[in-house]
Amino acid sequence: MDLSTNYLGIRLPHPLVPGASPLSDDLDTVKQLEDAGAAAIVLRSLFEEQITREQEATHNHWDSHDDAFAEAVTFFPSPDSFVLGPDEYLNHVQRVKQTARIPVIGSLNGMTPGGWLSYARLIEQAGADALELNVYHAPTDFETSGSEVERQTIEMVREVKHGLKIPVAVKLSPFFTAFAHFAHQLDGAGADGLVLFNRYYDPDIDVQELNVLRTLQLSDSSELPLRLRGIAALAGRVKASLAVTGGVHTALDVVKSTMAGAHITQMVSALLQNGPGHLRKVRADLEAWMEENEWPSLNEMRGNMSQERIPNPQVYERANYMLMLQSWERV
Repeated sequence: MDLSTNYLGIRLPHPLVPGASPLSDDLDTVKQLEDAGAAAIVLRSLFEEQITREQEATHNHWDSHDDAFAEAVTFFPSPDSFVLGPDEYLNHVQRVKQTARIPVIGSLNGMTPGGWLSYARLIEQAGADALELNVYHAPTDFETSGSEVERQTIEMVREVKHGLKIPVAVKLSPFFTAFAHFAHQLDGAGADGLVLFNRYYDPDIDVQELNVLRTLQLSDSSELPLRLRGIAALAGRVKASLAVTGGVHTALDVVKSTMAGAHITQMVSALLQNGPGHLRKVRADLEAWMEENEWPSLNEMRGNMSQERIPNPQVYERANYMLMLQSWERV
């Protein structure tokens, strides 16, 4: 049974990769993930805000970022709130590389072009095998147009790629208006991989105490279809490797992601809920499913249900939407 895949030009024994999360903070947990069979590991993100604070950014700059960030655990975090500061992060990359034999992918989470991108090179020098650039933009910004957001992101990717030798993946949100066009532009700008999609930890409101609350809800498999649609739209149409993140919990989720066209599937919530050993179970279940359904390799099934390869690609577009509404009306 061949589960092997190629992601960012790196040969992996299978597609199961722990995504950016607190799981990578502890070296013992990193080792447990490796022992459970993780093909690679993505480290927790280093945030632009941490770097600008380190570089004595102005108070106004800090106060302007008044939203919740993916992988963050608080609003308006103070420097002491972060588990790893910029220098500690680079040291942690080195220690993880010394501890684990699997590929280690660093992560930068930012929203503006600037000097903080120099940290991409420092992460490479610390030993990371690849970098995941986690792009964030607050949809509450009245001043910046969608086209400008895309232009800035493409500029970031080009700048990072220009300065690095290691491959670079771009982790995107599902909120770009012309997503396929934007992904194509990122592919043309040199992105080695596209990761779909980021999960934002949105604020809630306490209507009694009149407070804005921090919320952190783990994903489940119901979040996967949005990712499948995005991957299926891109598979076979971009050179970049494709990764699914968000909603991957079971072997069947991995099968669906692969059929849509994904090269790897990142898991976070499932591992936080079930522990590192869940990787071993998903891999065993995946092998059992493939044997039962007579699939000799993941490569043979990859992209067989992508928009490019299915007989009726409109099922990913308006046709399916209209049929669903008509079926609901008949009920």
